[in-house]
Amino acid sequence: MNIYGLQSICVIIIYLFIQLPPVNAQNFAHQLTSNLFRMEISSSLNPVGSGARAMGMGGAFIAVADDATAASWNPGGLIQLDAPETSFVINYTNRKEGNDFLLHKESNNRSFVDDFVLNYFSIAYPFNMNSYEMVVSLNLQRLYDFNRDWQFIFDHNTPGFTSPVQYNYHQTGNIYALGLAYSIHIPPDFSFGLTLNYNGKLAFQNKNWEQQYKQSGSISLNGISGVFQNTKNEEYSLKGLNLNLGFLWHITESWTLGGVLKTPYKADIDHQVQTSLKITYSDSPTNNIHQRSIQEYDEKLRMPLSYGLGVAYAFSDKFTFSFDIYRTHWNNFEFEHENGLRTSPITGKNINSTTIRPTTWFRMGGEYEFYRKNMVIPVRAGIFYDPSPDKNAPDDFYGFSLGGGLALESGIVFDLAYQFRTGNNVEGAMLENHDFSQDVREHKVYGSVIYYLR
Repeated sequence: MNIYGLQSICVIIIYLFIQLPPVNAQNFAHQLTSNLFRMEISSSLNPVGSGARAMGMGGAFIAVADDATAASWNPGGLIQLDAPETSFVINYTNRKEGNDFLLHKESNNRSFVDDFVLNYFSIAYPFNMNSYEMVVSLNLQRLYDFNRDWQFIFDHNTPGFTSPVQYNYHQTGNIYALGLAYSIHIPPDFSFGLTLNYNGKLAFQNKNWEQQYKQSGSISLNGISGVFQNTKNEEYSLKGLNLNLGFLWHITESWTLGGVLKTPYKADIDHQVQTSLKITYSDSPTNNIHQRSIQEYDEKLRMPLSYGLGVAYAFSDKFTFSFDIYRTHWNNFEFEHENGLRTSPITGKNINSTTIRPTTWFRMGGEYEFYRKNMVIPVRAGIFYDPSPDKNAPDDFYGFSLGGGLALESGIVFDLAYQFRTGNNVEGAMLENHDFSQDVREHKVYGSVIYYLR
């Protein structure tokens, strides 16, 4: 191949980088050649707390918060623990994403993710000091899920390309919070608590999340055929500290009011980018191209303020109903690049040209307990509205949950919950230049075991 043919092929590849459709906020090809950032969290962006019991009640748990998961919901509720306990929660997720490209129908696809992880672990210990009741606990909570797997094709009429371009996008990872919580009872009916959280990479993690992009296809110019493959791997490791502050007020024997505030914080991010471009010519192997690069960045992520209130009403010793409202200021969610550029992690655009609004979610649910010899059998149900931040206005997500359990006289409690979450025509900011939208169907199963050390 002569030098002009080689230059022409390179021009086509550059055109490919610039013109092909995106796989997140910027176009996909631009993502492969730039350092723009979009934080693609697959799970709900509002993980206030954890636990099978709480999720079985629709997540309306701020004013209930009477087990060790209270450190995540409302640390003021920890004071309700009467004995030392240890607990763990596991979580299975099945998520279906219907990806629709209005301008490129051939790219429409359906993706599926299955995930099984540790959702929560805790050790809690109540004690008395100077006539005050207190509780301390150590907690590990999974905050965010990044798992996503997309594959689609894109047709185009660019000279030189002899087949549709295949796109593959794979994202994995989790962010956990390791927390130390404390709660104190202030007579007669008020308690206060706080949880100090380390959010980010833990000892068992090499990174928090990873994004893998790949383009591949075939080309031909001047009678010479070849194939290309363009890849980009990005790894992110995060670390930051924040506080959960909470209170619980037993107004009467039936009414309880709870509140929680989660402080904003700035997290440090270690960001590594590896790129590779490979072009192989079947008829002219001497002109093959294989280029690699590795870059590292020191960046920042500003997490927003959030807060909520909950109210619970006990109709009797057996039946409790609860309602929560929670607000997060996603308009203050910012990513700061190494060069000082500030962008929105929701859209990937400059923070000054992005309109992101706060979200307010509502959850309500109930629990009824059946008493049997040497055991208690609770049943639970709940509904929720769980909006997700997007360009201009939040996306609407709705869901319901069902749950149950078994509490044995020996001090062992088993809980199980199912949650369904759905949203239609959401995530428009992900590929807004191509009239993109998603239909999401998410099924989650939570299982937990609590052991009281009496």
